[in-house]
Amino acid sequence: MRAPRSVARRRLLAAGAAPIGLALPAAAPAAGPLAPTPAQARGPFYPPDPPRDAGPDLVVERDGRRARGEPLRFSGRVIDTAGRPLAGARVELWQCNADGRYHHPRDDSPAPVDPLFRGFGRTVADGDGRWAFRTIRPVPYPGRTPHLHLLVATPDGRTLVTQAYVRGEPGNARDGLLGWLSADQRERLMIDLVRAADAGWTASFDVVMPGRAGPVG
Repeated sequence: MRAPRSVARRRLLAAGAAPIGLALPAAAPAAGPLAPTPAQARGPFYPPDPPRDAGPDLVVERDGRRARGEPLRFSGRVIDTAGRPLAGARVELWQCNADGRYHHPRDDSPAPVDPLFRGFGRTVADGDGRWAFRTIRPVPYPGRTPHLHLLVATPDGRTLVTQAYVRGEPGNARDGLLGWLSADQRERLMIDLVRAADAGWTASFDVVMPGRAGPVG
């Protein structure tokens, strides 16, 4: 018999190009050498077959309705430890819907599926390393504090999987994956939600990639 979704998640924790219509933040020079963004587990709900036509908009609007949840414009840059932009980096984003369920065949949560929320998006960083998504504010579900999953792959072969967390969320102190990190690492994974004019939210998150990949083969 399969363990309930919340139990399975707790076992996992114990085991340890710019989109049209979205304004991108202006690039800013780095003050000095930067620490790479901490890596995090990809988790069990990365799409088994990511849609090839996935874009930067995870929110579907149809017949006057749109995905449940509070709108969020989530943007940032992909840079190296010297603060240089990494143009052409592929950025993937996935998260649960507003009811705490992933768009994934392994998620057997009783929470409802939202047909208007794609749950997965992909974009490419522009010449300044900038990227942006339209999505929803992340929510908690059993065993996890609100978070956004990111996978970043650069043209020179570097790949980083990480998660971004909302500063001030009560569940942060109890989250197993977040708790494994040092205080400095946790701080580098935090995002600040800022109210937008449309009553939604904006948040910015720069991904600092580790050192250059070596030759293949």
